Amino acid sequence: MADQIRRIGADEVSAAVRDLFLSANSVAGEDVIGALDRAIGCERDPLARGVLSAIRENDAIAQEKGLPICQDTGMAVVFAEVGSLVHIEGDALEGAVNRGVREAYLGGKLRCSVVRDPLFYRENTGDNTPAVLHVRTVPGDRLKLTAAPKGFGSENMSALKMFTPSAKPADIVDFVVGAVERAGSNPCPPITVGVGIGSDFEGCALLAKYALTRPLSDSHPDPNYAALEKTILDRINALGIGPQGFGGDTSAFAVKIEVGPTHIAGLPVAVNINCHVVRHASIVL
Repeated sequence: MADQIRRIGADEVSAAVRDLFLSANSVAGEDVIGALDRAIGCERDPLARGVLSAIRENDAIAQEKGLPICQDTGMAVVFAEVGSLVHIEGDALEGAVNRGVREAYLGGKLRCSVVRDPLFYRENTGDNTPAVLHVRTVPGDRLKLTAAPKGFGSENMSALKMFTPSAKPADIVDFVVGAVERAGSNPCPPITVGVGIGSDFEGCALLAKYALTRPLSDSHPDPNYAALEKTILDRINALGIGPQGFGGDTSAFAVKIEVGPTHIAGLPVAVNINCHVVRHASIVL
């Protein structure tokens, strides 16, 4: 069994995390660029079309010059899928991740936005650590890292409700659409909406956050949830919030639902909203 263990150096993990955050903050994914281009072609409102074009230009300049797409370079969220045969050498995974975040934010001159204490002593940590690290053990000898810097203009628009099992799909649609309507222009639309259904209080929130790492172009593999994603998206775009809140057809690019088993007495639902760029980047070591 010892011969099967794959050893990955903590320095390699740190370097990967550093590069992921630098990339995620300055390079919009191809799915985002494609969604912007399609929206520009379909948007009927001239002002909204102009706003979308300005967003598209901003993203292109950021990539060309290696600059942040947005000045809020986010709280550093990392999803780690750790193979059961992987051993990190030289440091704990958490320490390696935080070192990579520190190197990215200081070396890349990204804005450091983390305060040490949330209420009484809101002193900036100075290097955007600690990261929010979610670890899941999976079979195999690989380590997958996903960096998802999360700005708080959108994060502050999150919502969670503990429904009872008597709730219908229409109730969940109304809840999600209502959260987006209340958010208005605050999350910098066009948005992507992550929805977590199931698990428990904190689990459904994690499902909603993880949903935002899916490609914009995919649909849920279960046809019932895929149809629910489309219904919610159509309802959101019918609100007319539009790009940056100026009105128009394009309030959201996508709705992504992730689900998990839950208690017989519960039906938790969480909503996590992201701005147009849905920043994330992944690597498998």
